[in-house]
Amino acid sequence: MHEINDVNGKDELPLFSYLKDNAPGAIGKSIKWNFTKFLVKQDGEVAKRYAPKTDPEKMIPDIEELLQLQK
Repeated sequence: MHEINDVNGKDELPLFSYLKDNAPGAIGKSIKWNFTKFLVKQDGEVAKRYAPKTDPEKMIPDIEELLQLQK
């Protein structure tokens, strides 16, 4: 997706509804800022939600753990 889309409210994309329902954040289900990150397993299950200010490099251990589980 490379366009502006609603992530909250009545016009939010179904993808964001799914992500928020399966990984609520500190402020509930809303996405506060557009750099909120979600780690999704190969089967589509949401593994973890990360704050907007989380450095993507800090996600590496979680990603590596999921990759090990997939083997």
